[in-house]
This record gives sequence, structure tokens and C-alpha cells, in this order.
Amino acid sequence: MAKKNENREYIDMECTECKSHIIRTQKNKKNTPDRMELNKFCPKCRKSVLFKEKK
Repeated sequence: MAKKNENREYIDMECTECKSHIIRTQKNKKNTPDRMELNKFCPKCRKSVLFKEKK
């Protein structure tokens, strides 16, 4: 039986506009092998912007 959270890894997501605000979250590397992109609220830009997975 598989261990809990075996396929999960922590990733950092960076704001595409200001490049300074970083969100730390988890993703399942088995289900989503490519880089994640999410629309989130950036408190520095004060609007919803695209966050991309950082290297």
C-alpha cells in the first residue's frame, strides 16, 4: 500500500507581474508533471494575476 503524500511535493509559485510575491503550495507530481499556472490574488499588486511555478 502507498504511503500518504508520497507523490506530493512542495512548490513555490511566483507572481508574473511583480515577481516578488511568492506562494508556497503542494502539487501531485504524478498527476501534474508539467509546471502549474494559477490565477491568485497578489497583495502587492492588489489584483488577481497569474502565478507560475518557480524553478
